[in-house]
Amino acid sequence: MSVQANCPACGAPITFMWSSAVQTACPYCKAILVRHDVNIENVGEVADLPRDASPIQILTEGIFDNRRFMVIGRLVYQWEQGGWNEWHIAFDDGRSGWLSDAQAEYAVSFHVAPQAPLPSIEQARRGLAIQWGGLNYIITHRTEAAYVGFEGELPFRTTDRERMVFADLRTPDARFGTIDYSETPPLLYMGRQVDFDELKLRNLRMFEGW
Repeated sequence: MSVQANCPACGAPITFMWSSAVQTACPYCKAILVRHDVNIENVGEVADLPRDASPIQILTEGIFDNRRFMVIGRLVYQWEQGGWNEWHIAFDDGRSGWLSDAQAEYAVSFHVAPQAPLPSIEQARRGLAIQWGGLNYIITHRTEAAYVGFEGELPFRTTDRERMVFADLRTPDARFGTIDYSETPPLLYMGRQVDFDELKLRNLRMFEGW
């Protein structure tokens, strides 16, 4: 269910495609807009995003575990070996998740409640074992990344993000998780790796060389 509003900076009409969206950007004046119930606050101006080689874009549609979704937002991060996208995806039932897109490797994950206290940012190191859902996960990577910017609709505000730490979790059967240390206590996202073709994506961005 979409939500209609007006940009407090320029007055242009704004449509939130996902009714639970917290942050978006005005397509006319590039103001960063944060929702507070029925009120819209202008909290800054969206940055221009770097050129990207991903075929995924806002309004790309796909299927995950027999459930249809649409891409409604994106977060962009950079680290010492490159960058990656976290695509915010909304499902037909109103739930949302994340499609990670890093050097043509993909994973879908969802925010979940930890079943036990997560390791601190100091404890998060490669090889550390974590149990969740009866399975053993291993921290395979610890990444310090810079937040670059966003587009589309997000479930939280990003104005306080600069440098962040992530700990990636894996099991031998390709189940995937991430501990996000942008908040205290840290956030946990769980899911699995997927093949590009498995997602049955359509409305992709076409460009020369892809």
